Amino acid sequence: MLRNRNTKIIATLGPSSSAPLKIHSLFQAGADIFRLNFSHGNHEDHRKRVFHIRQYEKRLGRPIAILGDLQGPKIRIGSFKSSSIILKNNRKFCLDLEPKPGNENRVQLPHPEIFRSVKKNNKILIDDGKIILNIDSVSSDRIITEVINGGRVSNNKGVNIPETFIKLSSLTEKDIKDLELCLNLSLDYVALSFVQKAQDLINLKKHIGDQTAIMAKFEKPLAIKRMEEILVHCDAAMVARGDLGVEMPPEEVPIIQKRLVDSCRNQGKPIVVATQMLDSMVNSPSPTRAEASDVATAVFDAVDCVMLSAETASGKFPIESVKIMDRIIRGVENDFSYRQMLDSKKVKLEVTTSDAISSAASQVVNTVLAKAIFTYTRSGGTAKRAARERPKVPIIGLSPERLTARQLALIWGVHNIHALEPKSFSGMIENACELAKKEKIVKKGDYVVITAGAPIGVSGSTNNLRIAKIN
Repeated sequence: MLRNRNTKIIATLGPSSSAPLKIHSLFQAGADIFRLNFSHGNHEDHRKRVFHIRQYEKRLGRPIAILGDLQGPKIRIGSFKSSSIILKNNRKFCLDLEPKPGNENRVQLPHPEIFRSVKKNNKILIDDGKIILNIDSVSSDRIITEVINGGRVSNNKGVNIPETFIKLSSLTEKDIKDLELCLNLSLDYVALSFVQKAQDLINLKKHIGDQTAIMAKFEKPLAIKRMEEILVHCDAAMVARGDLGVEMPPEEVPIIQKRLVDSCRNQGKPIVVATQMLDSMVNSPSPTRAEASDVATAVFDAVDCVMLSAETASGKFPIESVKIMDRIIRGVENDFSYRQMLDSKKVKLEVTTSDAISSAASQVVNTVLAKAIFTYTRSGGTAKRAARERPKVPIIGLSPERLTARQLALIWGVHNIHALEPKSFSGMIENACELAKKEKIVKKGDYVVITAGAPIGVSGSTNNLRIAKIN
């Protein structure tokens, strides 16, 4: 099951893709990681999906990663007497804490924290930015606004407040219950939504410990301003362009995407680009040319992973969506300009033995024309360092830790294998050569490069590099 591409694919599971046969077909089509979206579905739905994935994983004999995506503090207005109203430009409109149904003059905003956070002239966006309100005055229980951009508003629409730090925990009561399920099901990544500061991740870590990896979702402008400090406290990141595109001018989102990708690569953190990548395929068997270009741009930027959301969760063509994304990735990665772009971006190495060995491995590959890099890793750090160099050959990431082996599915260019740890370095070399032949990566006379640490079994001790010839 060695993929002939480096960039990975996340497929979100939902009503269109939860049957066992659909999950198998999504993986065969090219999905590397499955996402459970806790904004939808109940715990029983998610339990069944995890069960089917793990059953398939056993049959396949290859680790499969699962990402649990927490909903986060989604801010919504209340309901209206007549289900919806029309707001007219330049009219006054009140947001308050009263639970009674709203009308053309007011509606409930059941989030007291917002009343303590916003100020005069802050903007409030409703329904993905379709409605724009400007704040005239604020009290402890009322926000008086002027309608800047009106239109029809219906019950429970989402609210965004750009450039304002909301004194709201990034972990809601619902999130904590969902997190307990994630840990109970041994999910491989947990994504935290609406991160505003590094402390949000530190608080999540207190609940998680070392049971799983944390993915920070960048969907708030404030998170972009604190990008570097947030990246220090997460294991992976996601450019969640949906809410980010609502709260920021659209022309800034592609620039932020590139900045995040570069920062993550420098820090050796995997990065996911998400939201509306092939959105038209929710209802159409083929994407628009603009969507194909969007996926291609992310691949050219050297992201670790691209994600499908509604396309596979609730769309009419989930399998086709994965297949087309797979084809776009292969098309880009087989183009000569792709390698030129990868080689033009040099990462900043730390002054460590591990970074020196990983960097040298890529150089050795070019010199001896090796067919693969084998990394033995307990924590995943060795494989991540190898991937950061974006080598020309597959990276075979082997780990005795099942959680680590699954997590490597997210990393650019890594073919992840759960394998027993050899007792000696010579055993590692022998094992690597046998696996290379088994995976049909090499033939007699080919070379492979092996990186590992001594003493064996100690995380963060990568200090050995060997070249092996296949007999």
